[in-house]
Amino acid sequence: MTRLYNNPDDFTHEMIDGFVAASSRWVRRVPGGVARATRGSEPSVAVVIGGGSGHYPAFGGLVGPGLAHGAAMGNLFASPSAQQVVGVAHAAHEGRGVLLTYGNYAGDVLHFGRAQELLREAGIDCRTVLVTDDVWSAPPERVEERRGIAGDLVVFKIAAAAAEEGRDLDTVEALARRANAQTRSFGVAFGGCTMPGSDEPLFDVPAGRMAVGLGIHGEPGIDEVEVPTAEGLAQMFVAKLLEEIPEGLQVDGARVVPLLNGLGSVKYEELYVVYRSIARLLGEAGIVAVSPQVGEFCTSFDMPGASLTLLWLDDELERLWHAPCDTPAFRQGAMPPRASVVDDEDHAVEDDVPDASDASRRAASAVCRALEVAAARLSEAADELGRLDRVAGDGDHGIGMQRGSRAAAAAAQDARSRGAGAGTTLLRAGDAWSDGGGGTSGAIWGEMLRAFGASVGDERPLEAEALAVGMIAVRDAVMSFGKARPGDKTMIDAIVPFADTLTARLRDADPCRTAWLAAVDAADAGAASTAHMTARLGRAKTHGDKSLGTPDPGAISFAMVAASITPTIEEND
Repeated sequence: MTRLYNNPDDFTHEMIDGFVAASSRWVRRVPGGVARATRGSEPSVAVVIGGGSGHYPAFGGLVGPGLAHGAAMGNLFASPSAQQVVGVAHAAHEGRGVLLTYGNYAGDVLHFGRAQELLREAGIDCRTVLVTDDVWSAPPERVEERRGIAGDLVVFKIAAAAAEEGRDLDTVEALARRANAQTRSFGVAFGGCTMPGSDEPLFDVPAGRMAVGLGIHGEPGIDEVEVPTAEGLAQMFVAKLLEEIPEGLQVDGARVVPLLNGLGSVKYEELYVVYRSIARLLGEAGIVAVSPQVGEFCTSFDMPGASLTLLWLDDELERLWHAPCDTPAFRQGAMPPRASVVDDEDHAVEDDVPDASDASRRAASAVCRALEVAAARLSEAADELGRLDRVAGDGDHGIGMQRGSRAAAAAAQDARSRGAGAGTTLLRAGDAWSDGGGGTSGAIWGEMLRAFGASVGDERPLEAEALAVGMIAVRDAVMSFGKARPGDKTMIDAIVPFADTLTARLRDADPCRTAWLAAVDAADAGAASTAHMTARLGRAKTHGDKSLGTPDPGAISFAMVAASITPTIEEND
C-alpha cells in the first residue's frame, strides 16, 4: 500500500521534482519529463523513451550516458501526452534524428504516434520501435499485439548503445527492432498494486493463488494458478519462455541475458532464491547465461510479483548489451567525461489568439459552460468509472477523465477570456485534455475536441448545421485516430450512434434539444450494449471474456458527458 504522499493529484509532479533533485548528475527537468544533463563530444541519434509513472526505474531512471537521452513521464499508469513527448524529444535532439521506443499500449501508441507526426512536421527525422516482449499477451502469430514489459530495458539499452557508437538513425532503429525480436518476457503477481490516495488495490488475487500473464499497469492476470514454490515459479518461467525461440536461433549453446525483474514489493532475497533455480534450469537446457540481471527494472508501483526476460544474443547484440552506461538506476562499465548541458532554450510557447467573430466568441462561452459541466460530472463519477476499468484494465479511467476534463475546462476558460472564438477554444481545450488526462482516453478526447474545433472554426455561430458537421468530424476523427470500429467494445460504440442520430435528427429539422436528447439515448444504448461484447482493442482485449457483463468505461463516460451537457445545448437552441 502506498503510504507517503501529499495530495494524490500532485504525486507524479512532486515525484519527478524529487527525482530530478536527487539525480541532477544524470538528468535535468524539461517540458514533459527529463533529459540527459550531459552531452558527448559528438552529436548522436537521440533515443527517447517513456510511459506512465509508477514503473521506476522505468522510465526516468534509465536516462543517462549510454542509455536513453530523455524520458517522457506521464501520470501514474497513464501514457504521457503527445505534447510531453515532443517537449522531451526537442530537448534531447542533437541533430541526428530521434528514435521513440516504448511499450506497446494503446494510449502510448496514440500519443507517441501523434508526437512522431509533430516532430516530422518540425523537420526532425523521427522513427518508432514498439517493445512487444510479453509472450502471454498474444500468440506468436500476432506478435505485433504483444505488450511491452521488462523487455523495455533490453530494447532501450541496445538502441542507446548503438547511438553512443555514432551509428545513424537507420542502424539504431534496425538494431532496436532486432533486440525486440530476440527478447521474450513472462510475468506473474500475487496481488494488485495500490495507487496513492486509494484504499484498495487495483485488483485482488485470492489467498494462495497467483495471477499469471499480467502486464505492468495493474491489469489483472490473464490466468490464475496456485502459488508455487520458488523452484516451481522458476520452472514455469523457463518452460514458458523456452516454448518460443527467436527465429534462426537454437537452444543448445545459445547465449542469453536473463533478467529477473521484481514488480515492486518482492524482496531481492526472494528473487535470488528464484534465480538460483533459473540459472540451473537454463544450464540444463544447454543455455549459457550471460550477464544475469536480478532486481527491479520495470515495476508496477507496489505490486507483489516478478517477471523473467530472456534476451537471445548474437555477437553484435552482446557487444552492445555490455557497452558502458551510467544512469540513476542502471550502470555498467565506465563512461568518459562529458560536458554539462547548458539549457538556455526559451521554453515559452507562442500563445496568440486568432481573431474571431462576435458570434463565435458567444459560442466559445457556451463551449466553456459545457466543459465545466462535463468536468463536474466526471469528477463525481471518477470512482465508478475506475471500478468499471478495473474489471479488465488498470483502473485509471476515472481519474484520467477527471484530470483531462478539468484541464480542458481551464484551458477553454483561459482562451475565452482572451477573446478566442469557439474553434480556437476547442482546440486549446483538446490539447489540454490530451496533456492533462494522458492515456488512451486523454488522446481520444483531445482528438475529438480538436476535430470539432477545426470543423467549427472561429467565424460562424454554433448552430444546428455546425453542430451536425462537427459531430461527424468527431466520429470520423476518432475512428481514424484510434482505429476502433463499432463492436470492438470501445468508446466508438457510443460515439457512432450519438453522432449518426444527432446528424439525422438535425437534418430532419428537429430542434437542437430534441435531436440532442435522441442522440443521448442512442449513446446510452450503445454504451450499455458493450457489456455483451468481447473487447477487440485496448488493454481489455488480452483478457478475453473477463469483461463480459461489464460495459466499456470509455463508452459509458462518453454517454455521461453527452447527457450532462444537455442543459447547455438547450440554452443555445
